Formats: sequence, C-alpha cells, structure tokens
Amino acid sequence: MKLEDFRKLEIKIGKILEVNDHPNADKLYVVKVDLGDSQKQLVAGIKGSYAKEALVGKQIVVLTNIDPATLRGVESQGMLLAASDETGISILTTDKPVKIGSIVK
Repeated sequence: MKLEDFRKLEIKIGKILEVNDHPNADKLYVVKVDLGDSQKQLVAGIKGSYAKEALVGKQIVVLTNIDPATLRGVESQGMLLAASDETGISILTTDKPVKIGSIVK
C-alpha cells in the first residue's frame, strides 16, 4: 500500500454520546458518535466486550468516509476501529483527551 492510499482514508476522533442494543442482533450495539462537525450512527460488534455504560463518553477512532452499510436492518454510517485477539476486542482510543473531530494521521 502506498502513502497516497492511506491518505484516502478519513479517520477521526469521535466521542460516544449514546449506546443502544441493536434491535435485531445479540452481539451488536448501535452507537451514536460526535465527530465535531457531525454525528454518525455506527453499528459495532462489541457487545460481548463492553457494557454500554463503559462506552458513553469514550473518545474513539472512527473511519468516517466509508459507504453506509445496513447491518441486520440498521444503517451504520462509519466504522469504529478496534483490535481483536483470542482474549476479545479492544476499541482504539486516545491516550489523552484531544479535540473531537481531530484527524488521525
């Protein structure tokens, strides 16, 4: 992959405003995220690793320029970035607070 390919990705810091259970899936949350200039709804398969209350207020890393996708009947307007291994899922976050909407470079 070339650097120009990476630059095509729009990755921003968002703040989780709200987390709800997905109405049609046991392992998914519907997450409302503030990206500074807009808010997006994300569908994320992190329910088995995080309680809703632990997510609200968290700064996360979001891929924002991905085409919307409908997951089990609910539209996801971006992608929450996370790592996973045999122990579970870990959401990518900042190590100190930064301005919401900051670009990840």
